[in-house]
Amino acid sequence: MKKDDQTLIKFKSLTEAHLFFDLPKPKHPLISLINETHRFIPSEKISQRHVLGFYKISYKPKLSGKVEYGQDYYDFDQGGLLFAAPGQIMGGKGSEDIVCSQFSLLIHPDFFLSYPLAKKIKQYGFFSYSIKETLHLSEEEMKTILSIFNFIESELNGRIDDFSHDLMISQIDLLLNYANRFYKRQFITRKASSSGLLQKFETLLDAYFEDETSLNKGIPTVSYFADNLNLSPSYLSDMLRSLTGQSTQQHIHERLIGKAKEILSTTNLSVGEVAYALGFEHSQSFSNLFKAKTNLSPLEFRKSFN
Repeated sequence: MKKDDQTLIKFKSLTEAHLFFDLPKPKHPLISLINETHRFIPSEKISQRHVLGFYKISYKPKLSGKVEYGQDYYDFDQGGLLFAAPGQIMGGKGSEDIVCSQFSLLIHPDFFLSYPLAKKIKQYGFFSYSIKETLHLSEEEMKTILSIFNFIESELNGRIDDFSHDLMISQIDLLLNYANRFYKRQFITRKASSSGLLQKFETLLDAYFEDETSLNKGIPTVSYFADNLNLSPSYLSDMLRSLTGQSTQQHIHERLIGKAKEILSTTNLSVGEVAYALGFEHSQSFSNLFKAKTNLSPLEFRKSFN
C-alpha cells in the first residue's frame, strides 16, 4: 500500500482503522474509544487521506485558529469537539482531525440499528461542519463531555453484557444533545461575527439577482453562498437559523418570491419569462414554489395586485 498523500484509503470497519493506525483490535466490532493520552499515532499515518465508514467524534484539548473568527468576541479555549460522518474524507497534509486528540469515539452505523438514534443522529448538522467550525468548549462544558467519554471508556473496558449496548447508546445520545446545546451557545457568543456574515450573505443574495447571475448559474444554491463565505453549508444554515429563525434555503426562497412579486407587479413578462429571469429551468417549478409560498399562482397574484 502506497503511503503518499494521494492514496485514498477506505475504512469500512473499525478494525481496519485500528490496524492502519497501529492500534490494538477494538474490544467491540461496532464501537471503540481511542484514548490518545496512552497512544501515539505516527504523523505519517495521520496525514494519510482516508474515507470513514463510521461516525467519529473527537475531543482535542488544544485548538488553533481562534484568530480566524476575528477579534470582536471571545471564544472558549478548553479544547473542542470535531464531528465526522460516514463517507467523509479525512487526513491530508496539514490535517488536524486526529492530531492532539485526547479522545476519539468511533461508531459504526450498525451500532444504532433498532434504536431511534439511528435516525436522529442524521439530523445533527454539525457532523458535516468543517474543521474550522469546531465546537469550542468552556471549562464546565469540557468536564461534561469528558465525563461521558470516560463512562463509555469504562463500559468498553469492563465486562460487556446485555445492558452495555443500551447504556452506551444513552451516553452517545446524551453527548449529541449536549453538543447541540453547546453549539447553540457558540452561535450566541459569536453573534457579532455571525451578524457580519449575515450582512455579507444578504449582499451576495442581492448581487446574485441584480447582476443577472441567475441567468448564468440558475437558481441560487446553499452551496454557492457557503463557498463564497468560506463556510460549510450546514454551518451557514445553522448560523442563519440562530440569528433569523430561517435556514439558508428559506432565505433564498424568500428572496426569490420577493423578486418574483416585483417582476410580476411591474412588468408584463409572461410567467415563463419571469421564471427564466429568476434562474428556473422549468416555469412549472417556479409556479409550484410561488403557490406553495403565497397560496396564489403567479397569474392569480398579478391579477389580485392589479
